[in-house]
Amino acid sequence: MVGRSPEEPEGGSSLSDDALRAFLEESERGADSAPKEPSARARMVTERLRRQGEPEGWRTGPAWRELDGRAARRRKVWSVLGVAAALGLLAVALKPSLLPGDLFGAGEPEAVAASPLPPETAAPTGPPAEAPEDTPTLDRPFAGSPALDWADGEAGVVLPAARAVGSVSEERVAQALRLTRQLLVGANLDEKTLRGGRPTAAFAVLDPLQPELVEHLDTSLSAPDEAHDPLELFSRFDPEEVRLVGDVVKTRGRMTFGKGEYGGVAVHADYTFVYPVVRTDGSTEVTRTIVRRVIDAELADPARYQVTSGRLLVRSYDQDLANSACEVHDGFLHPQFATAEPTGPRPSGPATDPYDRSKDVGADAFEGCGTVSRV
Repeated sequence: MVGRSPEEPEGGSSLSDDALRAFLEESERGADSAPKEPSARARMVTERLRRQGEPEGWRTGPAWRELDGRAARRRKVWSVLGVAAALGLLAVALKPSLLPGDLFGAGEPEAVAASPLPPETAAPTGPPAEAPEDTPTLDRPFAGSPALDWADGEAGVVLPAARAVGSVSEERVAQALRLTRQLLVGANLDEKTLRGGRPTAAFAVLDPLQPELVEHLDTSLSAPDEAHDPLELFSRFDPEEVRLVGDVVKTRGRMTFGKGEYGGVAVHADYTFVYPVVRTDGSTEVTRTIVRRVIDAELADPARYQVTSGRLLVRSYDQDLANSACEVHDGFLHPQFATAEPTGPRPSGPATDPYDRSKDVGADAFEGCGTVSRV
């Protein structure tokens, strides 16, 4: 039962029906015509949204190194996370709860979810388009990077549909594609490999009857030097120097196949991996190292050649390492940070774009240490 205030007469309202009707009509007219001043909270939301659309400062990335006598390549291109600003400010002002995230907390607003790009099926015609500048953070390690809408990790290694190649069956082609994928994942995405451990998963795919390659890789891991560098095939970071930010490595590339030279199927893989990292000294500055790898492998015919069934022959491999110390051959990638002294020689070569997948690996080759236009 609803209570009645002491001033309210027992029979209900003290106004006559005509007076009450006139009062209600006047109230409705006033409600429609009176100006509505947004609350202080609503004004704060509107101002916060306005500021989110303003770009922050950015920096150019450092140089990269040379491998196997090939000139070092470091590229960079401008592409930045654009902030979506298509929210109705009036609706937000009247009802701030429509916005997600802790708008008035000490932390950053939640990042706008990016829509993954469709798989790459052919070489792009140019570098990613430029976008508003943004600075990577621990919560948003891919901010300001074209890789923001790339696939996460293994999801980016998409296999083409297998089909028979000459006398090689569709099943054998599918096996060759799976093995190449396992090699890429084991060499560039496996947590043990990234932390500087032995890339066991990658070795499990290689044919031990290709001894020169296996011995070379073993030496590069146990005693790295300029002539034996594990970074030629594996992505490795010194766990005492840096750590990955989060558990996502952005991946983009493509895989094709055709007739092999040893009675099997040849696979060509071209992939770029983007690693967000932070120093282990307590710093919160985030940077990124970008690694592009091109591998040509073959699943040969064991009935005609001395090969191990179910293992890959690696015919060739090449790489671009962007934003890693130049001329340092200790077996680790050494990301360069804007607030720290660079490791190795200072970059002096031309700037290139590590996100530009329209060019062949080594297309911008030059002697010495170059720079990247973005990381």
